[in-house]
Amino acid sequence: MIRLTGILSLAAVVSLTGTALEQPADAPRNDLPQRYRTTRDWGQLPPGVKWAAVTAIEPAPDGSIYVVHRCFANSCAGRTEAPILKYDANGKLLASWGQGMFIFPHGGTVDRDGNLWITDARGESGKGHQVFKFNPQGKVLMTLGRAGVSGSSPELFDQPTDVVVAPNGDLFVTDSHRNGKNNRVIKFTKDGKYVKEWGEKGSGRGEMSEPHTIAMDSRGRLFVGDRENNRIVIFDQNGNHLDEWRQFGRPSGIAITRDDTIYVADSESGPDTGAGELPGIKKGIRIGSARDGKVTAFIEDSESTTPDHSGAEGVGVDAQGNVYGGVVRRQMLERHVRIRR
Repeated sequence: MIRLTGILSLAAVVSLTGTALEQPADAPRNDLPQRYRTTRDWGQLPPGVKWAAVTAIEPAPDGSIYVVHRCFANSCAGRTEAPILKYDANGKLLASWGQGMFIFPHGGTVDRDGNLWITDARGESGKGHQVFKFNPQGKVLMTLGRAGVSGSSPELFDQPTDVVVAPNGDLFVTDSHRNGKNNRVIKFTKDGKYVKEWGEKGSGRGEMSEPHTIAMDSRGRLFVGDRENNRIVIFDQNGNHLDEWRQFGRPSGIAITRDDTIYVADSESGPDTGAGELPGIKKGIRIGSARDGKVTAFIEDSESTTPDHSGAEGVGVDAQGNVYGGVVRRQMLERHVRIRR
């Protein structure tokens, strides 16, 4: 009896140890199919301009594509370059604007009417901490926040990171970058009237730590990239917590297409530099379904295991299914074309 108990106990320890060494069922994978060919020569630049840190790629209903970059290196402060570049589907430059308006352009979206929304996630010299709405010709239609003023009230932002627009025109803004004052989602009407907000610093249910990106699926659910918690948190439009997903890695950017395919850019996983990154997980863009959370493909970053935050932060997908990655540290725009077999 003693020997049998000992054998059973040993078996239990081995079983528990084996389970502990296995990855959780929702852990991001590095071994998914890679079905894309990457190019880094797409997009005509204005004369004398080189790519700075690219942060957002936003396809429009008319087939044009907006690319946002930070003017020179990683900031637009004091620069004369245009941070917003508008292209046709072939990469021909159609227009550019935004000179002198931004400090740290960050995330964006295009609404159903073709208007471009962009956030400015820093503030100095009377600029920044705002959300801008442009029409397709570059005219400012609306601003939210107060230029250069950081705050936590309904009228103020602190480093707003991204914005998404619902079919009825309601706006949702993720507010606060790393070490910011706020960790919240703010809801506004289509006219910019404050409705409500939710979220606070933390890792529990409904809490967030650096909400870095936001997207909406066909059901109107909000997918927030809770970056420092290495998860996507899913809310309804009233702020009710619905679910959380960890299988897409550490989310810096999220794009969801009309068929509910979800693309998640993980620019920070790999070695833990002290910011709670995911050790052993490669950087890149993970692709799957926003309906059931299944991940089916992976576009691995060219420096997927370096300690630096090297991968694409912004992600966009055009009408042909080409995937665009906005790379900050390496200052480039990547275009990933699906390999047809």
